[in-house]
Amino acid sequence: MATRETLHRKIDALSEEIFDRARHETRVVVSTETDFATLLAAPREPFPSVLLFRRGSQRRSEQQAALLLANLPAIQQDLESGAVVVVEPDRIRVRRLPLIP
Repeated sequence: MATRETLHRKIDALSEEIFDRARHETRVVVSTETDFATLLAAPREPFPSVLLFRRGSQRRSEQQAALLLANLPAIQQDLESGAVVVVEPDRIRVRRLPLIP
């Protein structure tokens, strides 16, 4: 049986694999996991962009897709340039990459 630490290592490795592939294929990572924003801070790179649906935003994929499509014209340039875009029920926040503390 895997320990909690082992499970977290596997999740971290998978997350890094997702980021590496997105960076290589010039894709945007779409997630509800806030851990992805943390992973972006480590390498201090401008890509890949992340679109993050925060709690309170619609959880059904159809609703998220509609929300994304409705707001894409306003955030497309940011995503193409490298950004973390956080979608919340009442606002959208954009933070340019790389994330520098």
